[in-house]
Amino acid sequence: MAESNPANESANGADALVDALRELGVELAFGLPGVHNLPVWEACAHAGIRLVGVRHEQAAAYAADGYARATGKLGVAVVTTGPGAANTLGATGEAMTSGAPVLVLATDIPSTLRRPGVYRGVLHETRDQAAMFAPVTKAATTTASAADLHADVLRAGREALRAPTGPVYLGIPTDLLSARVAERTPAPDGPPELPDADLDAALALVERAERPLLWVGGGALRAGAGDAVGRLAQRLAAPVVTTYHGRGVLPPDHPCLAPATTHVPAVGALWDEADLVIAIGSDLDGMTTQNWRMPQPPALLAINVDAADAAKNYRADHVLVGDARTVTERLAAAVQARDGLDVLSVQTASLRAHVDALVREEEPQAALLLDAFDRLLPRDATVLVDMCIAGYWVAGFHRVAGPRRLAYPMGWGTLGFAFPAALGAAATGTGRAVAVVGDGGFLFACGELATAVQEQLPLTVVLVDDGGYGMLRFDQVQDGVPTRGVDLVTPDFTALAAAFGVPAQGVDGFGEDFEAALTKSLEVDGPSLVAVRAALTPPPSTSPRWYRAAG
Repeated sequence: MAESNPANESANGADALVDALRELGVELAFGLPGVHNLPVWEACAHAGIRLVGVRHEQAAAYAADGYARATGKLGVAVVTTGPGAANTLGATGEAMTSGAPVLVLATDIPSTLRRPGVYRGVLHETRDQAAMFAPVTKAATTTASAADLHADVLRAGREALRAPTGPVYLGIPTDLLSARVAERTPAPDGPPELPDADLDAALALVERAERPLLWVGGGALRAGAGDAVGRLAQRLAAPVVTTYHGRGVLPPDHPCLAPATTHVPAVGALWDEADLVIAIGSDLDGMTTQNWRMPQPPALLAINVDAADAAKNYRADHVLVGDARTVTERLAAAVQARDGLDVLSVQTASLRAHVDALVREEEPQAALLLDAFDRLLPRDATVLVDMCIAGYWVAGFHRVAGPRRLAYPMGWGTLGFAFPAALGAAATGTGRAVAVVGDGGFLFACGELATAVQEQLPLTVVLVDDGGYGMLRFDQVQDGVPTRGVDLVTPDFTALAAAFGVPAQGVDGFGEDFEAALTKSLEVDGPSLVAVRAALTPPPSTSPRWYRAAG
């Protein structure tokens, strides 16, 4: 077993960096080697940290994101200077808006060649590499000396993991990795504890409410608040709706759980009918509220680690500032239990039947896909969906087995997310990753099939091929304009996968042939691919089909 390398005359900056990663509990990272960051690869090997090599830096950040979402642990991306760092920006932005704790470690040009305020033309030089990351991270800094590396990595990793979680960038001048470190800067303390929330005003709101609704977001899921949410909902006999990032916080058969997002009118009516909304770990974002077309509720109680975040989109009557699990547990223990759970259970069962019928009527092929996933996917599978029509159906209507079993890029909405993020989820060892992608988005990162094969990752790609960007094609047709830029030349995807050594099957539609192909694909030890030729209509959760009129 590898041991940490204490600071001594033989230790260098890379050793200090990797020692800090080990103190943060990091066992697995993702990266792309470059001449500037090779010492990190060497130090990881000596320390026993598995560093998975990808084929593009964006995939490193996406994989770190997928790993973080699937585990709740710190995801780490190790990339090189200048364009290598810049290539991660799209994926880092997705991690930021989705609250994924990702640490981007990027080398920078040697400190000896940097002249503040002057662009000198050094290989891979930028005027301010850290500044590129400022808009898409919680923090973006550059290490000043080799002695600071250990403390700076600890500080950055803890900041990424501190609620509200999110990505942090740390730049490292490449010469510091090889510099000897005799003494290290003292490591920072851990994050401060959150104050205890005052429940009195919250209990008064709850006591007055006759029709409370629980609105549960990604902050609740990331805090592990599922049991507390379920207990509070049952004590109040209150329905629960979840945001995209909150999906899976309750088991799919929970008696209080609404079966879809509020884009379905029958589910959205739960908001309209409530006289108190209890928002737990959510900022009530635009995508879930149809760009805030949902009316201000008569009363709003928010549970959030950030008071400003809790009330920035809807006026909150009271905010309980604190950890979602801890505060919800206290609230559930303090509220008076109500009758009505049996009636609510019947109502949610009826709502499930209504949603199932709606899906079958709106898009029979999507209904077949969802049914196959429900019956065939292992309970420990993590489903990662892309910004494609099939992905929209799965994100909004799949019966998510549990927390961290669905990842959807409805933060930034980054096309090309699902497949490289699935590399990270598959590498966790917690179960098979299933990526739902379109033909357009898959080509963003199809070279990562090589990574999946090299690492023998348990990953199944369900690729829906409609010959282009189907959602954009729908928009153009709806607007009555010619389809431009959306009808694409695509490869033979099964042959492409086979060229990488990935078992692949092609089918038409989501009927019996798809079920047989998916069953076989899930039994493969390593990566596999099912290419489905099908054109789906978009679900009501997509913005062109929102049912609430713009105000």
